[in-house]
Amino acid sequence: MVVQGRELHAADIGLIRSLMAEHGDWGRTRISEELCRCWDWRNAGGRFKDMAARTLLLKLERAELIQLPKRRRHSSNGLRNRNPPLEAHATDSIRGALRDLRPLAVSIVKPGTEDLRLFNGLLARYHYLGHRNTVGENLRYLVRDRTGRPVGCALFGSAAWKCADRDAFIGWDRGVRERNLQRLTNNTRFLVLPWVVVPHLASHVLGLIVRRIRADWQVKYGHPVQALETFVDRDRFKGTCYRAANWLRLGATQGRTRNDREHCIRTTVKDVYLYPLVADFRRELCA
Repeated sequence: MVVQGRELHAADIGLIRSLMAEHGDWGRTRISEELCRCWDWRNAGGRFKDMAARTLLLKLERAELIQLPKRRRHSSNGLRNRNPPLEAHATDSIRGALRDLRPLAVSIVKPGTEDLRLFNGLLARYHYLGHRNTVGENLRYLVRDRTGRPVGCALFGSAAWKCADRDAFIGWDRGVRERNLQRLTNNTRFLVLPWVVVPHLASHVLGLIVRRIRADWQVKYGHPVQALETFVDRDRFKGTCYRAANWLRLGATQGRTRNDREHCIRTTVKDVYLYPLVADFRRELCA
């Protein structure tokens, strides 16, 4: 079986069970940390994949393959997932031509900063999907105009585990997709603030981001990404800004969720877009 992109065998399940049996005083965090050490499970930057290990353990427990010790404290993710408070901020209308806002400043949002609190708060309040915690490899961008006023946010995170139209376009079978999925990132949130009405702003911001995200990802995680993807809810949006920024529409989802194992959970149909960052992206993604 494959969990969190890692192939598991009976011996791996046995290792987890033996760790818990031999160390009954260990909590869930200690178990996941030790599991990373035993497997030498690291990301491209050399850091242990502790969060991936915790998620793997939870999935194995839900599958009734292991029984984890009881939680010793409330999940820190639960605290982070609360909608963050948003401090008072200007909502004065920003209208006019794009040239009046340029040059725009696109900055990476770093942990523990005022920008992070602002970024989280803006997405939570003004994006139709809201925003809570982000896990896995990700980059957050905050966009300001030339006077320093925030005008937008963009979040890139883990790519969709599978998508028929995307996988066919790239040339992925299951094994290659599982091996190379981290070379693709998903634009999971994109927001132009509701009081900002400036033609061509959204596509211009996307253009600024695609010119830098490959290098930004390399710096943060020790490996580049070869392409970007996103899913546009066709009941709400036409995807105009993505098409204007030269993203490729590959098709549409089937209106099911990632948890729809019984083919009975229906959701909105989304258009599938992809932006190759390098000319030979297929060779890189299928290596």
